[in-house]
Amino acid sequence: MTVEETLFTTAVEFIKTRYPTGWGGAAVIRTEDGKMLISVAPEVNNASAELCIETGAICEAHKLNVKVTHCICVVRDNEKSKFKILTPCGICQERLRYWGGDVLVGVTDLGESLKFVPLKELMPYWWHNAYANKA
Repeated sequence: MTVEETLFTTAVEFIKTRYPTGWGGAAVIRTEDGKMLISVAPEVNNASAELCIETGAICEAHKLNVKVTHCICVVRDNEKSKFKILTPCGICQERLRYWGGDVLVGVTDLGESLKFVPLKELMPYWWHNAYANKA
């Protein structure tokens, strides 16, 4: 099984356990040393307090001071629906870019294949490129 397949399978199995019925979502981040960090979106009463599913695992990687190599966010609408991969939102792209443009992220593919792309391909006109030659 490839790293990407392992990430997807890990997310799916976690969702089935954590959310046995109804909606479910989980993110899995792989670190350079091979750790798999899993996170969910916190359930909140006020929508303005919501966080992306990936946020917990991103924070965990910072806490552990490890480099992120891969990230995938998987959701399902209910226990009978297919699992979907969500491309990281712009904020999560910025959060993941901390580890460079080569971080591989799972992306939504309407052909329903498991597809990962480097962040630098997902965001080729990244704003920080304007400062690439600055110390």
